[in-house]
Amino acid sequence: MGTYVGYTGGEKLDPTYKGILDHTEAMFIEFDPTIITYDELLIEWSRMHKPNYKKKCQYRSAVWYLTEEQMEAAEEVVAGMKAVAREELYTSVEPATTFYKGEEYHQKFMAKQQGEG
Repeated sequence: MGTYVGYTGGEKLDPTYKGILDHTEAMFIEFDPTIITYDELLIEWSRMHKPNYKKKCQYRSAVWYLTEEQMEAAEEVVAGMKAVAREELYTSVEPATTFYKGEEYHQKFMAKQQGEG
């Protein structure tokens, strides 16, 4: 289990922070569904996330899924966010594509800034 930041959602090979190409910055979460479910992760993400700026590629809002069940759960959470939003939200729900792990200096960035990493 763990989290990694990196790039996904594009078609070009080997994106980097300086050459993100057609990818989006993203977080990859490895989780044990007996400890926390995909639905619980989505709900927590929705609480921390405010996707009300329309952006392209690098900083856009998206949720990627691996299974039909994950797709349905993500669509339900996004629809719920949009139903109660006071302004237009921009979040897409897409099938997972290749995830490219970001550069080491981006991993656990906040902890490193606070001297914990």
